[in-house]
Amino acid sequence: MSASVSIGSAPGGADIRIDIEELLATRLLVQGNSGSGKSHLLRRLLEESAGLVQQVVIDPEGDFVTLAEPFGHVVVDGSAYAGTEIARLATRIRKHRASVVLALDGLEVDAQMKCAAQFLGALFDAPRDQWYPALVVVDEAQVFAPAAAGEVSDEARRVSLAAMTNLMCRGRKRGLAGVIATQRLAKLAKNVAAEASNFLMGRTFLDIDMARAADLLGMERRQAEQIRDLERGHFLALGPAISRRPLAVKIGDVRTESRSFSHGLMPLPGTSAEDLHALLHAETREEPRRDAEPEPEPVAAEVLLQEIESRAETNEEAEGPSGPDAREIEEALNEILSDMAGEDGSTFHAAAALYQDFSVRCRMRRIAATHLDLNAFRRRFAIAVAGIADPSDQRWAGILRLARTVPDDLLAPFLLLAKAAQEGEPCPDDQMLARAYGTSSSGRIRRLIEHLEKSGLIVLRTDFGGRRSVGIPELGLSTAPMEA
Repeated sequence: MSASVSIGSAPGGADIRIDIEELLATRLLVQGNSGSGKSHLLRRLLEESAGLVQQVVIDPEGDFVTLAEPFGHVVVDGSAYAGTEIARLATRIRKHRASVVLALDGLEVDAQMKCAAQFLGALFDAPRDQWYPALVVVDEAQVFAPAAAGEVSDEARRVSLAAMTNLMCRGRKRGLAGVIATQRLAKLAKNVAAEASNFLMGRTFLDIDMARAADLLGMERRQAEQIRDLERGHFLALGPAISRRPLAVKIGDVRTESRSFSHGLMPLPGTSAEDLHALLHAETREEPRRDAEPEPEPVAAEVLLQEIESRAETNEEAEGPSGPDAREIEEALNEILSDMAGEDGSTFHAAAALYQDFSVRCRMRRIAATHLDLNAFRRRFAIAVAGIADPSDQRWAGILRLARTVPDDLLAPFLLLAKAAQEGEPCPDDQMLARAYGTSSSGRIRRLIEHLEKSGLIVLRTDFGGRRSVGIPELGLSTAPMEA
């Protein structure tokens, strides 16, 4: 299944899309000089994918806080909290799958790096059952993963670089997909940049940056000149989530705006030179007071935690009275799980990767994936693999009641045997059991059957023709002999 969003158009007008599911597995690097349109590109990606996946934005300039009202992101002001509070917030964000913007514009660079490191570290260290899929967008990534020591302290650089390396190198298995943007590839740590498989390269002028961009795009050095000629908002794209060959893309329009200062021209004041002289040399106490909006009071950590929890509850109930009822949701979940179970090789994937796929499919059907957590998903997926399309059907009540005592990893093969016994079908062969278990080893299947028999869950019989049949003593059922 593909869940893609549009980011813009090719020179011929063709729609250019990013496959979000593929992006979660392969990460993204955006590069371009100041004014090339990097932030505009990130904003377009965030707006278009807001309904598909959880989003966490590390925002050093406070540009993305405007996503809060139209898209429901929670704004976390990094300057208002201590390190332990930031870690607690990140833990709660991971648990409740809230989309957030961590605004760091109120901090000095050294403090920004430490704050981001603690925040990313808490996301990374979440328990295994909370490894939900999330896009982690880091703007100005060269600040948090510098290639060389600068004016910041060694401690800040060390912890920040370690957090960014974890995000890009090891975050995929934890559901964290890094999307990093930088002005200068030469200033970004190579081990962080190298982990991205998708690239969007904007205008850059320095030879060293053009050369690195050309290398990442698979272009010859002499072709790198076209990167210098790109217009604002135009990028060269490459990667499994976008295109297998480099292509030009013009980023589409966005619905929100940055808080940044506009670089357009403004008319100069019409004050005369004499009046300006008087204003500039007036006593400080006589300067007119400017009516400025008061700075908002910092939100207490406990209050923000409650907001994250309530936002998560709101997302779960977003359908409202007009949304699908419980029966429709259950039918949709059964259909999604059956489709996944029927795909070749699905049982060979890790549970966390399957759950990411499940979450995307649920969002495409406008269903909250939190109807099933990771543990419940494992068992429901095993039920679907066994061919039980509707667990609520009373025909399967006895089997599923017995299955509560079966470990998660053995559930699908056991249910496959129990279903065949209930329907009087031939005993599944080793190949069928291996597919349900997610292995290619026939020896492992023999050990699996022995373990189920020693546990008292099944009784194994073999007739004189060497054909296997399996009984389920608890239910008084037995399969027919296995077909030769």
